[in-house]
Amino acid sequence: MAEIAFRNVTKRYGKTVALSDASFTVSDNEFFCFFGPPLSGKSTILRLLLGLERPDEGEILIDGRMVNAVTPAGRNVAMVFQNLALFPHMTARENVRFPLVERKVAEADIEKRVAEVSVKLHIGHILHKPPAQLSGGERQRVAIARALVRDPAAYLMDDPISALDARLREETRVELKRIQRELGKTLIYVTHDQEEAMSVADRMAILEDGKIRQIGTPVEIYDRPTSIYVAKLLGSPMMNILASRRHGAGFEAAEGAIQLPLRKAPADTVEIGVRPEDLKVTPWTGSEEGRPAKVFEVEPLGGYTVVTLDAGQSKLRALMRGQPEIKPETLVALSCDPGKVHYFGQGGGALAQ
Repeated sequence: MAEIAFRNVTKRYGKTVALSDASFTVSDNEFFCFFGPPLSGKSTILRLLLGLERPDEGEILIDGRMVNAVTPAGRNVAMVFQNLALFPHMTARENVRFPLVERKVAEADIEKRVAEVSVKLHIGHILHKPPAQLSGGERQRVAIARALVRDPAAYLMDDPISALDARLREETRVELKRIQRELGKTLIYVTHDQEEAMSVADRMAILEDGKIRQIGTPVEIYDRPTSIYVAKLLGSPMMNILASRRHGAGFEAAEGAIQLPLRKAPADTVEIGVRPEDLKVTPWTGSEEGRPAKVFEVEPLGGYTVVTLDAGQSKLRALMRGQPEIKPETLVALSCDPGKVHYFGQGGGALAQ
């Protein structure tokens, strides 16, 4: 079992607060992801978990035991670094064996574990090669194998596949999810790639400037963001955030191009959020309520098309299926399902739906 918990943990570097009053619990056997932009506190959390840094305040617990003062060697967690950190003078096999050799594991057990992890990661045919003769994907698999072979309480991974090309990243993240399920181990994963985070995580934490802004499943966070910051961080293209105001029996936004029914709100003006896939674009006939928007740019991407729209001072993006016949400068009508609209008050916090 490897439940990991932070209890009001703060870490400072001089006057810089790298992590502020962070609390979370990662359950045993969970694939948990930390997601946020650079300098949001992701790597600081990993360094604290590894024991490379000590918290200035709060407690870090592994299996219910406080480990604030425990050395990295005594924590029994394995790490896959962003730069992989393979030994160039060793073969792939020697790299994978290294953690077990250092711990003076019996030779028979070493060979057994290396063979097992090689099968899981499909690297048996490259174990005789040094890192310089391996492709980026192969080096990545060797680095992961070196962590897996230890059988630790938990695995920590710091943006481990960011250096791979897009197709290989897709394949590798599927493999990571499969391996984690097969091993039944806790895995903590750090990334700045939203697609990666949402595709692999059982749950995820969104960070901003050293603070945890929201924790939940990827679907929960995507469908019910607690702030504009979180709403814009997940989704590609990002959510349209628009100023709105009361108008007649409802609200209007985007200079009147979007009309919404009346709903309870603490003020006459709120900001609304509309996902690009929830924004409906139809030809303007002149009989619609509100004002038209103008097509600014069309980006056909095969299975779907991104359409950028001008509505007065507002610019919006819509995600349309297939390759619709729509051209720049065309006038269009905009609409959306009121149930898919997100409302945000002063300070950017989400309002109750």
